[in-house]
Amino acid sequence: MEYHNPVLLKETVDGLNINPDGIYVDVTFGGGGHSREILSRLSEKGKLFAFDQDTDALENKIDDPRFTLINENFRHIKRFLRFYGVKKVDGILGDFGVSSHQFDVAERGFSTRFDADLDMRMNQNSVLSAYHVVNEYDEEQLRAVLAQYGELRAAPAMARLIVEKREEEPIVTSEQLKSALKKFLSPKHENKILAQIYQAIRIEVNQEIEVIKELLLQAPEILNEKGRLSLISYHSLEDRLVKRFIRNGMFEGEPERDMFGNFEVPFKKVGGLIVPTKEEIKINSRARSAKLRIAKKI
Repeated sequence: MEYHNPVLLKETVDGLNINPDGIYVDVTFGGGGHSREILSRLSEKGKLFAFDQDTDALENKIDDPRFTLINENFRHIKRFLRFYGVKKVDGILGDFGVSSHQFDVAERGFSTRFDADLDMRMNQNSVLSAYHVVNEYDEEQLRAVLAQYGELRAAPAMARLIVEKREEEPIVTSEQLKSALKKFLSPKHENKILAQIYQAIRIEVNQEIEVIKELLLQAPEILNEKGRLSLISYHSLEDRLVKRFIRNGMFEGEPERDMFGNFEVPFKKVGGLIVPTKEEIKINSRARSAKLRIAKKI
């Protein structure tokens, strides 16, 4: 199954500061590129667990006794590691967003390039799809999704129009959705606005923000002291969460100070923000918006 090059491959795995005998988790297995790189740095004693809720990813499973692929959402990381007898790990790698494979398979409905049924489910067994969001959410819910996850100023008017159009007939395909919202798609900005609309619906369908929050909240308990987080985000909503949690150990507000006035937080950032080189972006356009942040458990 065709998966494209993993983004920031060397930088992300370097960020884990791998102990060859350690235990690591790749929470976004996809085509297995990051996992293969981690395995290449492990000894016979090392172990790697990987998560991917998409059944398509199972076709890329690595035949290696040190490797276990778990076909589940990484929001359940602690529960499934416990199932395998693992309480602590030395590093967690995450490459968030949609895989190139998911974008390139037309019938999955992730890409604005194809006319396909509205789907966008990363887990193909999930009940909630893009069709349900577009056709069954009320106007207020649609407005919230488009404003919060798409950061679209026209969200109220877009939500109202979707509700009007679907009363005439259900909006089943991506072309029908484009047609319903064509008054907002000026030729100059069409691709950008469509990308924001699709991003908003996709995040809602897959609960992407909540899932990342759940992972981050479990990470301090799962990681050994000096264990590493190495996380790639693709839009400001994800990156903001990761940045705030590394800095404050929470998503909003400020952490409590100890008796000396110092913040008590679980992580310390390692280095600064890492972004792809122009060369990598030229080879792999998906890397364009990638942002890598690395942190160490205190």
